[in-house]
Amino acid sequence: MSKFTALLAIRTIFYILPSLLFLAFDTAFPSLAVGVKAQGESAIPSRAGKEKAARVVAVAIFNALLGVALQTGTELLFTEVFHMRSGIKVTASLPTPWGIAKDLLSAFAICGVLHYHIHRYVLHSESSSYLSRWHSTWQHSVRAPYAFVATYDHPICYIPSHWVPTYAPALLFRFHVLTCHLFTALVSLEEALVYSGYSVLPSTIVFPGMARRTNAHFTSKGKGNFGVWVLLDWLSGTTVAGGKDVVDDVGDEMEKHGAARRASGAIENGKGMVEGAKERLSGAETGDRKSKRSERRQMRKESVPSIEGE
Repeated sequence: MSKFTALLAIRTIFYILPSLLFLAFDTAFPSLAVGVKAQGESAIPSRAGKEKAARVVAVAIFNALLGVALQTGTELLFTEVFHMRSGIKVTASLPTPWGIAKDLLSAFAICGVLHYHIHRYVLHSESSSYLSRWHSTWQHSVRAPYAFVATYDHPICYIPSHWVPTYAPALLFRFHVLTCHLFTALVSLEEALVYSGYSVLPSTIVFPGMARRTNAHFTSKGKGNFGVWVLLDWLSGTTVAGGKDVVDDVGDEMEKHGAARRASGAIENGKGMVEGAKERLSGAETGDRKSKRSERRQMRKESVPSIEGE
């Protein structure tokens, strides 16, 4: 029960609550939201109708909770039915920071590979199947993504495309429960941000690039950008983000920072020139004052003898 409570808390704090906050902002301040949405006014959830938005939210939350229930049920199946050890390692000793980092890198790699191939070859299969049709009529009925769209899909599609890639690495490597919960939190936050539809996000390359490609996946009606981390799309030639890939993002960011550094250098040079001019002007004024004082003293000295002579 404690595992269920912990997973429920993580999904609520890192996915459901941020998604609700984004939705509340989009609904309460649509004129402000338009300015930071990649698709502008058409990306406001209420534009598709309140009933549609309510359905998306309800199904998305149901699927998120379904994932929590499936993971908890799988753990109980291992321990209570088959009397096997838990799929997640639960020990009093905590893993080292290096061990956590290594496991997280492995988890993201496995998750990315599974998600890409399931998304591309199962949910967007060239041969029409129930899963591909459901995915098209459920998730891709939304033209502009927002945070809840991350888990909005037919439940049968959600399980292989989202739940399996997230839970499989933990089972494969038998992560410590701390690492498993940390990975779930990171994936939850990633879903809320990447599907938010915002063009302004934390980080300079990672999240904005991921969000832009997710947005392009929807605008292209699923013709490409099947992976979250773009690497497999780049290697497979399935990117559809206006001809830009991760290499272009890095190049643009470096160019932007280079321009910023040049601008900063120019500003500093300008400040130096202004300060130098001020110092020279101040020095000239000081010299003028000294010269005038010297002239007045000289005049007083010259006037004293003439008075004595009289």
